[in-house]
Formats: sequence, C-alpha cells, structure tokens
Amino acid sequence: MTNFLPMTREDMAERGWEQLDFLFISGDAYVDHPSFGPAIISRLLEKYGYKVGIIAQPDWRTTNDFKRLGKPRLGILVSAGNLDSMLNKYTAAKKYRSTDNYSPGGQAGLRPERATIVYCNRLREIWKKTPLIIGGIEASLRRFAHYDYWSDSIRRSVLIDSRADLLIYGMGEKQIKDLAAQLAAGIGIENIRDIPGTCYRTETLEHLWDYAEIPGYQEVVNSKADFAQAFKIQYLEQDPIRGKNIVQGYGEQYVVQNPPAMPLSTQEMDEIYDLPYQRTYHPSYTAAGGIPAIQEVKFSIVSHRGCYGSCSFCALYAHQGRIIQSRSKESILREAGEIVRMPDFKGYIHDVGGPTANFRQPACEQQADRGACRGKQCLFPNACKSLNTDHTEYLELLRAIRKIPGIKKVFVRSGLRYDYLLAANDMQFLRELCEHHVSGQLKVAPEHISAKVTQLMGKAGKDTYLKFKKAYEKVNKELGKEQYLVPYFMSSHPGAGLKEAVELAEFLRDTGYNPEQVQDFIPTPGSISTCMYYTGINPLTGEKVYVAKKPEDKRLQRALLQYRNPKNYELVYEALTKANRRDLIGYEPKCLIRPPRNKPQAAVSQAGKSNKTRRVAPARDKRGKEKRLDRKI
Repeated sequence: MTNFLPMTREDMAERGWEQLDFLFISGDAYVDHPSFGPAIISRLLEKYGYKVGIIAQPDWRTTNDFKRLGKPRLGILVSAGNLDSMLNKYTAAKKYRSTDNYSPGGQAGLRPERATIVYCNRLREIWKKTPLIIGGIEASLRRFAHYDYWSDSIRRSVLIDSRADLLIYGMGEKQIKDLAAQLAAGIGIENIRDIPGTCYRTETLEHLWDYAEIPGYQEVVNSKADFAQAFKIQYLEQDPIRGKNIVQGYGEQYVVQNPPAMPLSTQEMDEIYDLPYQRTYHPSYTAAGGIPAIQEVKFSIVSHRGCYGSCSFCALYAHQGRIIQSRSKESILREAGEIVRMPDFKGYIHDVGGPTANFRQPACEQQADRGACRGKQCLFPNACKSLNTDHTEYLELLRAIRKIPGIKKVFVRSGLRYDYLLAANDMQFLRELCEHHVSGQLKVAPEHISAKVTQLMGKAGKDTYLKFKKAYEKVNKELGKEQYLVPYFMSSHPGAGLKEAVELAEFLRDTGYNPEQVQDFIPTPGSISTCMYYTGINPLTGEKVYVAKKPEDKRLQRALLQYRNPKNYELVYEALTKANRRDLIGYEPKCLIRPPRNKPQAAVSQAGKSNKTRRVAPARDKRGKEKRLDRKI
C-alpha cells in the first residue's frame, strides 16, 4: 500500500475501507504536495479521522468516472484545480493553450471549460441529495455575479450555476474542518449557514440582521455602473474582522456570503504544512512523464500566506486575504530538512516565500484587532506610517536554512516588493539577498512606468523602480557580482493607451532592456482591474478609465514593448504613426525603428539623413557579449 490517498477501489480495499466520508473531485492531477489545494484539504480531513478519496480529472463526458469510488457518507468536494479552468485553457488572445502543467505529461484537454459547473452537474445526475461543496480558486473568485472575459459576458455566481449546496472561498482549512464536524454530527447541509468563509443560497433574508446588499444579477447585467458599485462593496467588505455579510439577488433567491474566515494562527499554519505529504505526484502518472507543475515547487518552501500589496490586477486579496499568516521558523526548517532527504535533491532550495517573498509579518499591529484598513492601502501611494518594514526575521530565516547541511544555495524567486524593501532602508538585507539568494538574475515586477497606469495598478512608479535598480547594481558591484535585474512589464492594462505604451518603449530603450516575453493583461474574475476593463470605471473612485479592448490595439501595445523584434516592425511603425510619434522613426540614437525602405526619402527627418549608417547598439556585458536579461534563472 502506498501512502497516497485512495484513487481506486483497490486503494480503498487496502486500507480496509468500504465507504468514503468525503470524495474529492479535482480538475488537476493528484499531486500530494502542500502547494496543491486538494492535497492540503484532503490531508487535513484525514488528520481529523475522515476517510477521503480523490478522483482527479474525471472524464466528464459521462457519469461513469464519477462513480469510481462510490457514494461518500458525508459529502462531495469539488475544485477546478490550482487555476481557473478558463485561464488554464485559454491565452490572453483567447487561443487554446497547447499544454496544461497540471496534467500528466503536460497534456491539454483533460478538464472541461468551467470545470466546477460541469463536474457538479454530472454529480447531481448521480447523487441528487448528497451534500455538494465547491471550493478552490475558480469557485472563490466567481462567487458573485462576475465578468467573464472568455465569453465577454456577466455570468451568475458559480454557486447558482453549479447547483452546489455550499461554496467555500479562500484557502478553506478552517471552513472544511468546521463543516466536516457539523456534517458528521448529523446537521443537514441546508442548515449549515454560520461558517465564516462560505457562501450559500437562500430564498429569504429574515435570518440576517446586519448585511450589505449589492445590486442583483439582473441589475449588474443591465448597468456597468451597478456592476462597479457591487464590486466596490465586495472589495471593501473583504475583511475577516470588520466585514459584513454580503447579499446578491438572483430572481427569487439570494447568494449570501458570510464574512471571510479568520486568519490562521502560526500554530494552525504549522499543522497544515507538517501533514504527511508525499511531496510528489501520484505514481500512476509516471509513465506519462509526471506532472510538470511539480517542478516549480518541489524544492520550494511556502513561508507565509496573504498579501497587503493590493495590486489592482491581482485577486489574491479575495482568496488569501490582506493579513499575513506565517509559519514558524521551526516548521520551515523541518520542511527544509525533509527536502534535503529527498533522493533527487541537488542542494538548491528554489524559493522561500509566499505571494510576496518579503511580507513575512502583518502590515501593522492594528490589523489583529481592527482588520485591514477600509479603503486604504499599506504601500500605495506611499508606505503607511504604521507599516512594519523590519526584514530582520526573514533574513534570519534565510540564514538558518542555508546553514542546514546538504543545502548549497537558497534562492528567493517569488515576488519581491522592492518598494517595501526601500521603505525599510535595509541595505544589509539587500546585500545578503544579492550575495546568497540571487542566481544571476533577480526578477521584479514594476509592470509599467507611466504614472497614469501605475496609479491605476496600485504600483510604485518609475522613480521607485529606478532607485531600487541603482541600489541593486551598486550592491552587486561592491560584491564583485555580475547579476542583472529582470523587470516584468504588462501591456494593455486599463489606463494604458498608445501614448503610455510608447512611453514604456522609450524607457526600455533608455535602460537597454529587451524583453523576450511580455505579459498581456488578462481580465480574470475578482480583480479591480477586471472591473475597470469591463466597465471603464475605477470602482473605488468612480472615475472613467480608458481600456484597450480591440485585438489590434492590444497587438500594437505588445509590439511596442518588443520593438526590437524584426517581426514586429510593421506593427511598431503603425503604432508610432497612430500615436503621432514619427519622431521615433529614423536613424537617430533615440529612434525605435528605422524608416521603411519603400517609403519616400522625404519621410525621413533631416537629422536622420545625416546618420543613415548609425544604429542603436544593444546593451553589452563586460565581455562584450549582448546581454540577455530575461532568461529563466
């Protein structure tokens, strides 16, 4: 018998089980690792004495595969996987992705579109009265009426369309523990209405006394202003301490969201990450080549959850929350020791962090009693005076890990907030980061440099990035290290037009950075930026926002970020012409491209004529080789 959770009747028989307590249906392949939600929830239930089995990526075309482990005694748990199933399947251009890193061998097409809904409707065909509970990122971020980019429409709450009994939003550990206890005690699922971090359907609001009602489904379909207002209330009430119940109407029924679950304590975090994970994929996938997604996390350590960075394009606030929840140093060192003992470990810890690597503690002491501040950000537009910027504990943690015998190097690869590091003014941390925890490149995410765009993104501006870049280069020079800063930039975010895209292209020219990959903004459910994309309104201020929605407009912006690529020449020429920036077409060093050969000579500036043979030299390193700053570490 293996130590993986049962996936077949034979696995159940080896454990002496005739019936499961909970059946977990997952859109991902089964990877028994704490970076995969189904593994965490299932292992936690197992710890508390429940019998759990997993059916991963069932064939949804019939009901046969869903019956494989039989009817569970207490309930069925459904998750689309670690990614929204639509994002997993489609690119920003709405084209099919060729691979799926959460499937055997990276094979695409093993889960349906809108997997949560499809799985639940199949299950309802089989077991109509068995409690059906949905969760995971897809359910979490689609819990209210939401804009769906792939259908370009407003869709109902996934709780309505799936016909599930209960929706767990957020990470789910507190909720599933409480829910399992109530179901085991014989309480009917229709009577379980009091668990924080859950949503349910109801036909009456008589049992509620203090709640915020947002515009109903039909209202947000008919009015973008109502959609923005509904989103604003959801956003402002997303706090476990001060948040209210939120109600949204759907004809004769309502979706009710209870306030978020309370943050996990350090002891609870340790309990979750100390569970007996196998730390790899189920052996049944070996013949297909395994599960590619494990490679990014197999030798990485999650040190904390939550993020108060509050980037507008990120919906993490609605899933993990703004209050940081950290593991103890002892728990992290135990996991590092486990990794060292893995047979294929080569001595390199790939990452120690979370959504933001250097957010290891709550933003301030007040959050414990009052929650995150309503309508205010911790870092934007400037760092709050109450913000705790001390990096000492995180630095001590990194030092302790790299002292463990068998560990050669500890990298920091998850998002690092350089504006937070600058606010700390901790050059010792930056020095040790560069000396011990960077391998040639440090990836950061300024996302844009236009003040108009970064303000809408909730990100630090260009000057902050340049200040950090200067400090980073200075420290590396002092250390005698040749290490580069690799910035990520985003095209077509709300607020970004051709003018702003040209501004970013000029910045790339002046800094000598040539990105091979550019991220197009994808309006995924739950983010402020997605609300802006759909409505053309900043929901927090009511201001109108320009949005590039036409595919040709998006292509022009993307091409400008890669203006050096010869394949983009025609698009860059068109973009500069439309932006009335033909001054950037010529032979001068500041020009982005040369004039086209088939254009009349009169189209070339007089200054350009005298410099026909000049070209902008690419940035080069000390050995004279052209720098390639955006390859993977």
